[in-house]
Amino acid sequence: MKKILGIGSALVDILTQIPDEQILKELNLPKGSMTYVDAQTSVEIGKKLAYLGNQMASGGSAANTMSGLAQLGVEAGFLSKIGEDEIGRFFEKQMTESHVKPLMLKSETPSGRVQALVTSDGERTFATCLGAAAEMCADDIRSELFEGWDILYVEGYLVANPTMLDKAVTTAKKAGLKIAIDMASYNVVEESHDFLLDLVNNYVDIVFANEKEAFAFTGMEPKAAMNYIAERCDIAVVKIGSKGALVQRGNEIVTVPPMKADVVDTTGAGDMWAAGFLAGLVKGKDLQTCGMMGAIVAKNIIEVVGAKMDSARWEKIHASIANL
Repeated sequence: MKKILGIGSALVDILTQIPDEQILKELNLPKGSMTYVDAQTSVEIGKKLAYLGNQMASGGSAANTMSGLAQLGVEAGFLSKIGEDEIGRFFEKQMTESHVKPLMLKSETPSGRVQALVTSDGERTFATCLGAAAEMCADDIRSELFEGWDILYVEGYLVANPTMLDKAVTTAKKAGLKIAIDMASYNVVEESHDFLLDLVNNYVDIVFANEKEAFAFTGMEPKAAMNYIAERCDIAVVKIGSKGALVQRGNEIVTVPPMKADVVDTTGAGDMWAAGFLAGLVKGKDLQTCGMMGAIVAKNIIEVVGAKMDSARWEKIHASIANL
């Protein structure tokens, strides 16, 4: 079976459920977005939210997807940079416990963290302090890092570090890897549109985008956006929330129906959808089955707080997939 290496920001999620959207306005955080903040701002947000309590878990988009893949029986690894601090050690330990091989570069800068604010409708808003993760640079990317891997899964947030990302995808391609990318967030797509378009045109084989991200990338509604993206890569996925998802490979188009869920927190939904889909793909499943696997894992993650699920939940997922 093919092995998948993720590359992205090693972050620890600090999840806080907030009572109303007024808090987002006070913190100047657009609902449903991801906003980069400096270390001081991250600490200040944490202090303002402290009275609400929180949960801590290893996070970062690609790291979440790799954890999901490992739970689905796929050999997965994760490449990033962390600080030599408690947060970094917590992250590396959680990756190892999730059966993901951590390829962690080290820095004296504190490790990255995310203040993840969850509103009552389950929507999540991120204030991200990249910390040491932002220091991963082109010089860190060496060809031997990609030896033994078949697919490089890139989180779209890395477009903020274009020189490093360009080196990563070109080096991975030379090593014979396929490239998959998740477009991360609509505002990230808007801010780095031209670079992202060049990346997809020249290097990317599989694209994951939600409806907002696909629109930001193409200016088109989901089906037309999928067609546009599919002309530029092997597989295009456009997720349309409660309406399901669309997948295209060449002239083959499949519609993945929505799955009923009791939404608690949408954190990690896209990450886990990608994990389910890619697990199906490397196991040789057809596109429809791959999409259903993505939907099953995503349905389950939005029924819990955060981007981690317990063993009982994963057993339920495996049973659902076995019935496809």
